[in-house]
Amino acid sequence: MDSNTIQILLAMIIYMTIIVVIGLVFSKRANTNSEEYFLGGRSLGPWITAMSAEASDMSGWLLMGLPGVAYWCGLADATWTAIGLAIGTYINWLVVSKRLRRYSVIAGNAITLPDFFSNRFREKKKIIMTISALFILIFFTVYAASCFVTCGKLFSTLFGLPYFAMMLLGAVFVLLYTILGGFLAESASDFMQGVVMIIALGIIVTVSTMHAGGLQAVVENAKSIPGFFEFFGLASPMVDENGVQILENGVPLFGEASSYGFLKVVSMLAWGLGYFGMPQVLLRFMAIRKEEELKFSRRIAMVWVIISLAIAVFIGIVGRFLYPSVHLTATSAENIFITLSTSFLPPLFAGFVMAGILAATISSSDSYLLIAASACAKNLYQGIYKKDASDKSVMKVTRITLLAIAVIAIVIALDEQSVIFKVVSFAWAGFGATFGPLMLFSLFWKRINQQGAVAGMISGGVMVFVWKLGISKLGGAFAIYELLPAFVISSICIVAVSLMTAPPSEELNRDFENAKNGNYGR
Repeated sequence: MDSNTIQILLAMIIYMTIIVVIGLVFSKRANTNSEEYFLGGRSLGPWITAMSAEASDMSGWLLMGLPGVAYWCGLADATWTAIGLAIGTYINWLVVSKRLRRYSVIAGNAITLPDFFSNRFREKKKIIMTISALFILIFFTVYAASCFVTCGKLFSTLFGLPYFAMMLLGAVFVLLYTILGGFLAESASDFMQGVVMIIALGIIVTVSTMHAGGLQAVVENAKSIPGFFEFFGLASPMVDENGVQILENGVPLFGEASSYGFLKVVSMLAWGLGYFGMPQVLLRFMAIRKEEELKFSRRIAMVWVIISLAIAVFIGIVGRFLYPSVHLTATSAENIFITLSTSFLPPLFAGFVMAGILAATISSSDSYLLIAASACAKNLYQGIYKKDASDKSVMKVTRITLLAIAVIAIVIALDEQSVIFKVVSFAWAGFGATFGPLMLFSLFWKRINQQGAVAGMISGGVMVFVWKLGISKLGGAFAIYELLPAFVISSICIVAVSLMTAPPSEELNRDFENAKNGNYGR
């Protein structure tokens, strides 16, 4: 290990130490009871609410996955995805946040998403709670795996060490940190990580553009590649049978640009639908101390999101200009941020920028693990299996669950060739289709009932698998992002089944009106 690598490692160790200290500071309060551990006692301020929501949401794919897509095939896929995410973020904060903050208090002071859905319909047999908790366990395990893949790629690329050992090291660190601090520590560190992420993005895009000879030079190079710098076209790297891009005299070859029609644009914009069902974001709405502060939080979140997404896409474009033949597979392309950082920055400073990737990964994976564990311990164990379980036993089951989920996620992450963007897109679709329509109808449609809620969750979650693994293989109009058709099917099932079955009780209608009019203790 040379001196440059040692300096990078030193910077990352300093960063990780700060994260651990944050966990220690909040660990005593977090372990007071399950409400403090899972929701921080609804005490988040507007800055931490906004920054922790976005940092936990974006994860390592913002610094690796999205630039990798732009590097590999150009603007279109990455840009339309980013636009969809920005629109979804704004609508979620504008429409969902305030009503959910109110309703979660009215619905039995719910502290998890399954709690909210179950209490919203005042169910006695806990059917909704069971189904929602199981879907959270499934999709968050996949999400956590994507974060572990990011850790493995980051450390193995930086230090030249085996992928598996580095992935395992990252997973162990995240697991220990999550067990230690709970929601408050996670949210506080996510605030810092959100700051680190946007600074890292800003530094790299600025330095890289300067080395490329300026913005005009980058744009001209991008335009020289067929379909690369188009919103309605897609670059087509020419690859061999192993998926490696072919070089001619050291220059990577591209085929004719692929068409990028209206359906493909809508498919990518559909990423924004995922926000309505994303537990790690929705929990921040529930945890803010006052609903009046959500407006300020929304402004903070939108500034962060727009700047971060735009820079992440452009990093892939400038990376293709500076290092056209370094990353010759879609998997390798996700390392372009690392390549730019280590090439143009002093080693110690590069280490802190690399901490930006680690920041994104930790901020997401601790959220995923914690929410998945809460679904098992709080909702399945205490909510259904042993209703008289003490807080102490709930916390014990939480830690056991965290370990089990981490082990399964590690197994999923064993494949070094996993493309982070694709892993994330599947889990994102799962949450968006399972919980997105249900959340919107629960908050804004008085007629929805328990039967409609169950039908919506099951149809949305199952359709994600059916479309991804079966229908999309037909190609053509069917080769769209699975979130879109699954979201539509879930919405139709909610409306149809609710209208075909008995209307909600007066008690449920009263809860709905109280949430609508803000008649609750704040």
